[in-house]
Amino acid sequence: MELHPPRTETMKGGGGATERGGDGEEGGARGATERGGGGDGEEGGVTGGGATERGGGGGGGDGEEGGATERGGGGDGEEGGARGATERGGRRRRGGEEELGRKRKGGGVEDEDESSSPKKLMKDHSVKVASHYNRLQEVGLAVRSRSRIFFMRNFNNWLKSVLIGEILEQVRGAGHQQVSVLDLGCGKGGDLLKWRRGGINHLVCADIAGVSVEQCKSRYEEMKRRSHAHEKIFKAQFITADCSKELLAEKLDDPELQFDVCSCQFVFHYSFESEVKADTMLRNACERLKPGGFFIGTTPDAFELVKRLEASDSLSFGNEVFKVLFQSKGSYPLFGCQYHFSLEDVVDVPEFLVYFPLLEHLAKRYNMRLVMKQRFCEFSEEKLKKETHRSLMLKMTALEPFPCEDGGRQDEFSHAEEHCSRAGVKLPVGTLSRSEWEATSIYLVFVFQKMS
Repeated sequence: MELHPPRTETMKGGGGATERGGDGEEGGARGATERGGGGDGEEGGVTGGGATERGGGGGGGDGEEGGATERGGGGDGEEGGARGATERGGRRRRGGEEELGRKRKGGGVEDEDESSSPKKLMKDHSVKVASHYNRLQEVGLAVRSRSRIFFMRNFNNWLKSVLIGEILEQVRGAGHQQVSVLDLGCGKGGDLLKWRRGGINHLVCADIAGVSVEQCKSRYEEMKRRSHAHEKIFKAQFITADCSKELLAEKLDDPELQFDVCSCQFVFHYSFESEVKADTMLRNACERLKPGGFFIGTTPDAFELVKRLEASDSLSFGNEVFKVLFQSKGSYPLFGCQYHFSLEDVVDVPEFLVYFPLLEHLAKRYNMRLVMKQRFCEFSEEKLKKETHRSLMLKMTALEPFPCEDGGRQDEFSHAEEHCSRAGVKLPVGTLSRSEWEATSIYLVFVFQKMS
C-alpha cells in the first residue's frame, strides 16, 4: 500500500501557531484511542485522542476522549475510491469512484438475506460491544503520555474539538439561543468539556455501556462541582440504551425535547450490522433534530479499508500501531461486512463497514442532506489555515516534535526529515509518525443537516 508522506507543520516556539509545512501528504489521521480515555488536553496540555476505541488517552484536564476506529477507534478515513468494493461480486463506477454493489427493490436498498447477517451474530454483537467498553479501565495521565499513539489520540481529539466548535458556531449564528445536544455513543464523557466550552444549555448522553454512562455522569457532576459560582453548566440526562435497537425518544425526560446537534463520534459503524440497526441508529440521531439541525460524526471509511485490504497479500493490513483483519475479501455486503480492528495490541470488538453512499441514502428517510464529508487529512489541512485552530493544535499537543527524543524511531520520521531538507524548513517541526498517520487516515468526518 502506498501512502503519500505525512504532512509536517513548522513549530514556532513559545506556544505559537503551527505553519503549514507543505508536503502534500495525504495521510490523514485515524482515530486511535480506547474508549477509556482521560484528559482533555485542551486545557493545559495533552488531551485524549481517538483511536480504536472510544477515547482513551489524553492529557490534561477534564478527561476528553479522542476517537478512533471505534468509539474512538478509528476515525479518520480517506475517500480515495476503493478497489474491489462490490457486494456480491459486480463492480461499478460512479463519479470515478468504485462503488460497493447494491441491490435495489422498489427504488430502495434491498435487505440483506439472513445468511449475510446471522441472527446469532445480531443477538450477540451488542452484548459484546457493551461488555467490551464496560471492561475498559481508567488509566492515569502518566500511562497515557507513554502510549505509542499519544500524539495521534491528541490529533483526533483536536479534530473533534474543531468540528464541534464550528458546528456550534453555525447553530448560534442561525439565532438559536437555547442549544440542545444529543451525544449518541457518549462513552465515558470525553466530549463533556467541549459541550461546556460551546455554551450549550441541554445535553442528552446515550450509550450502550452502562458502566461508561455512569462514569460520564460522574464526570459531569464533578465538572459542576468544580465550576465557578457565576458559571451556568448545561443540564444533562444520561441514558443507557442500545441506540441501534431502542428508541431514545421514548426515554427522554422531556418528551417534547428537540436537538440542535447530534454528535456520533466513532460509533456509527457498529450499527451497520444490519439495515434495521443502521436505520434505528439514524432515526435516533435525526428524528428529534430541529429543522436546520446537524448530525455530525466520525467513522471509518469503507473505501479506504477495502482499498488497503485489496492491496494486501493477506486478509489483514496495518503496522506496528494498528491492524485490521477481515474474514474474506473480494465480496463486501452492504450490511454485516465485519472486520476486527486492533490498536496497540488491544483487540477491539468486531466492527462493520459503513458504505457511505448507502448511509447518505438512508439519511434521506429522515429529511437529512449531506453538507460535508472529508477524510481526516483533508479536514485538518483546511482547518489549519485558521490561526485559532493552529494554536489549539499546539495547545493540545496534537503533533510530535521532530527531531524526536527517541533516536531509535528516526525511520518513522523520514518524511519529516525529507520535507525539512527539501523545503529548507528550520527544526523543530511538528508531525505524526508514519505509523500513526497510516492508522489515522482510515477515518472520515461528516456533517448532515436537516432540511426544513
